[in-house]
Amino acid sequence: MNIGQTGGQVMRIGVMGTGTIASAVVRGIAGQGHLITVSERSARHAQALAEAFGNVTVADNQGVIDRSDVVLLGLMAEVAADILAPLSFRPDQQVISMMAGATLGQVATMVAPAQAAAIMVPFPGIATGGSPVIAQGDIALVQDIVASANTVYAVDTEEELAAYLCAQAVLSPVARLAEDAAGWLGTRVADRQAGEAFLRHLISSSLASSAVGALVEALNTPGGYNQRLRLTLEQGGMRETLRAGLDRLESGE
Repeated sequence: MNIGQTGGQVMRIGVMGTGTIASAVVRGIAGQGHLITVSERSARHAQALAEAFGNVTVADNQGVIDRSDVVLLGLMAEVAADILAPLSFRPDQQVISMMAGATLGQVATMVAPAQAAAIMVPFPGIATGGSPVIAQGDIALVQDIVASANTVYAVDTEEELAAYLCAQAVLSPVARLAEDAAGWLGTRVADRQAGEAFLRHLISSSLASSAVGALVEALNTPGGYNQRLRLTLEQGGMRETLRAGLDRLESGE
């Protein structure tokens, strides 16, 4: 389900963790005027954010909580409990977890008496907008924070969320295929960078404008380049290997 645009509410938002994804989230939402406090866990990233945006300040972990009504957790799930244990949350606070591998119930235990409101899975593109965001829980809250420039895909259960997380991993093999094709093309054209840019443009625009099944059918001209290459890859076991890989991710292997 796609969720619409934000109502533009300005909030006091704390961000614990300033790694790649958390930093991208801050860059993506800072322009909305929210008062954002980021943790000093990664001093270089935190300072860069504070220098880039006048509404972003830096504090220690407890300071992030004290200054915020909504707290975004960008920690690693395996160390989150130890980091959060000595901190004091308030009952009126809402927490959005960006930690892969931690359920809402587990987050609720870590942040009590605050409310574990939602799980949000952003991607690096959120820094500039136009990115998908997976969410479970209080979708309206996630929407208020990120949906002005991004699309929120809501899931109802932990099982659905896990399936989305597995399926999104197709991005890496798709990028590898594009990289290898660009490398092949680059040895045959004068401008290697233009060749890669062409392939990125072709793939992104085609996928953005068509359902995948319809796109495959549209590119299925008998004897055409697209059909011939696809069939070669399929005959090599591409589809079976993909399904097996997704099944392994889902089973935790």
